[in-house]
Amino acid sequence: MVALEHIRSSNSRISTTLRPGLVAVFAGATSGIGESALKQFAKNAIKPRIYFLGRSKASGDRIRAELQKLNPEGEYIFISVDVSLLRSVDDVSRQIKEKETAINLLFLSTGTMVSGTDTEEGLNYPTAVAYYARLRLIVNLLPLLRNATDLRRVVSVMAGTKEGAIDMADLGGRTTNMFTPSGRGHFCSMMTLALEAVARDAPSTNIGKDVKGPVFAVLLAIWEALYLVIGPFLATPFDEAGERQLFFATSGRFPGVGEGGAAGVPLPEGVAVAQGTDGKLASGVYSITNHAETAPPKVDQLLEKMRKDGTAQKVWAQVQEEFLRITGVASV
Repeated sequence: MVALEHIRSSNSRISTTLRPGLVAVFAGATSGIGESALKQFAKNAIKPRIYFLGRSKASGDRIRAELQKLNPEGEYIFISVDVSLLRSVDDVSRQIKEKETAINLLFLSTGTMVSGTDTEEGLNYPTAVAYYARLRLIVNLLPLLRNATDLRRVVSVMAGTKEGAIDMADLGGRTTNMFTPSGRGHFCSMMTLALEAVARDAPSTNIGKDVKGPVFAVLLAIWEALYLVIGPFLATPFDEAGERQLFFATSGRFPGVGEGGAAGVPLPEGVAVAQGTDGKLASGVYSITNHAETAPPKVDQLLEKMRKDGTAQKVWAQVQEEFLRITGVASV
């Protein structure tokens, strides 16, 4: 467990250890954990430029005004979007790519309580919002993340360390209820394996223009971004939840593979580098609890089994197939 005092100490050093002008994108930031994390980032960063996505313009206007009070030197851009539609996710991605050359942080907490319906693109609605939309934003904005210095991180808020068995007959999430223990394990494992695939076989900006099949892979010698699957924050005070998320998004406890100057805020005494989902220290992909602790051995063993028996490859291939079916390209 990382003590809250260490988390707050690390966050207080963001302004002195990370450069001014960090660029961040928050999706699902107009309520709950996403809103809290957004406010903590704005509060602690120097002259940040933040894009935050949501459906409600009224919520966007409210939060922008609150961010301006927290840090008048920041720039806050709200984009209204329905992330259940991948084509809309692509439109937003293009808007951001037209304005930015690099992104330091991509924070993903999109979710919904709506169930029992499909999107007009033929995806199960809650799965589209909490799973496909997040992954689409990652692959679309990957080139900008790779260009970042000082910090490059992706945080995906889900049931970290609660990975479980995957129902291979329901990768689209039509019959699996993500709010049950088995459903939670199903979706958490799919997200973790998909994030590992992105980190391992990151798509380039040219991918999809000459794709001849549903599967593509561009191998990178070094992947320097960080992927987190964060555990639930039940009964955690609003501000504290954001403080913890900010630590996950900026601390050197969670470095990417081969990181040089993008490792984040230096670790305080008594806090060690974390173990990744592959069981190795500092391996770039982390499944963690709200106390910044990594998954137990049984989860590591389960994920390793899924890698060896082909489950991981099938999970990512299914995501790619849906991307191509709906948008015609692997990324924009």
